Amino acid sequence: MRSWTPCLAAAALLAGLHAPAAWAEPVADIHALASAEQAPLLDTLRELVGIESGSKDPQGLAQLAALIRDRLVQLGGQVRLIQSEDVYRMEDTPPRQGAMVHAEFKGQGSKKIMLIAHMDTVYLRGMLKDQPFRIDGDRAYGLAILDDKQGVALILHTVAMLQKLGFRDYDTLTVLINGDEEISSPASRSTITRMAADQDAVFSFEGGGDSGNLRLATSGIGSAYLTVEGRASHAGAAPEKGVNALVELSHQILQLSDLSKPAEGLTLHWTVSQAGTNRNVIPARASAQADARALRLADFDALQATLQQRVKTQRLPEAKVGLHFEIRRPPLEATPASRSLGDRAVAIYRELGLPLKVLEKATGGGTDAAFAFVKARGPVIEGFGLSGSGSHSNNAEYVKLDSIVPRLYLATRLVMDVASGKAP
Repeated sequence: MRSWTPCLAAAALLAGLHAPAAWAEPVADIHALASAEQAPLLDTLRELVGIESGSKDPQGLAQLAALIRDRLVQLGGQVRLIQSEDVYRMEDTPPRQGAMVHAEFKGQGSKKIMLIAHMDTVYLRGMLKDQPFRIDGDRAYGLAILDDKQGVALILHTVAMLQKLGFRDYDTLTVLINGDEEISSPASRSTITRMAADQDAVFSFEGGGDSGNLRLATSGIGSAYLTVEGRASHAGAAPEKGVNALVELSHQILQLSDLSKPAEGLTLHWTVSQAGTNRNVIPARASAQADARALRLADFDALQATLQQRVKTQRLPEAKVGLHFEIRRPPLEATPASRSLGDRAVAIYRELGLPLKVLEKATGGGTDAAFAFVKARGPVIEGFGLSGSGSHSNNAEYVKLDSIVPRLYLATRLVMDVASGKAP
């Protein structure tokens, strides 16, 4: 028994009569509802921005998780908070991570679809006063409004639109909002991967950038940690009795600085270093960190092997050199299924008279869509969020108001198309 409204069913029938140019015009019911949903979405954004929720702010994250949970309950979802015990600990992983908000909406179809976003931010408590929610012209500003509170708001209002349309032709519509994305998702990555493995499609609601692009690929992110243990001595009176950790570290960085392969999407850049305590002391310890990016997991494996082999060549044999490599995020890779779904998204945007670019080449950033991709059986697409700019900035983060209606329309239509078998 189809659950579309009569007007929507009529629109679908009318569109079908004009194949292959189906859906050549916006579906009136859905477009009108998306337009009506803009003001409520901005109210939601005001609420979300008003709660500071840094990745290492348990109180703020708990407050925001409760708000999102209550909203999803009001929409009719089966909702729970997940505090994961399966934590992938990295160098900067805090003792406690924010909970995930998980909701399921049961339908009467056969397809499973998952919508993901994150509620944590890079900002410290107290910074909201410098970036309160405000609307200025065609932009809405606010702390973490683009990254990623707009994504949370879009998911809430996409679900609300589906409910108002009476659309339940999916098996399960899953929502997962995590609270640790900005610190590489140590507690949520395994849950995202596990849940995404059973989905027919996963939509991730990070911002679409200034141009509103969808992304089929994102870079994997890795970190290399280099440590050197030497021996301290007086730099003036007895330098020969020391083992200069800074000299060995410098040697190592130089011999590890040519491993990037930009044409293949592999980069390694040494970005942080520390050594010494006093000007007149031969340093006993030194360390450095590098940022790594790759388009394939195999490239990270090869890079790690090369790093471990090269550090065996030392300038100072008495120094102890250690190297640790961690994969903070795997890459998201384009697939035939994600390309096909991306084409469908382009066609939906065309109904609105708008262009939409779907990018197949990663641009350097990594997101939770990659964790969804690890064991995914269906397409995973990133960038369903609003257009905007200024992420992680002191006072300039914003979203474009004119992207709200198109994005609500796109997400709603694409969920409906996947659920009803019109898209992969």
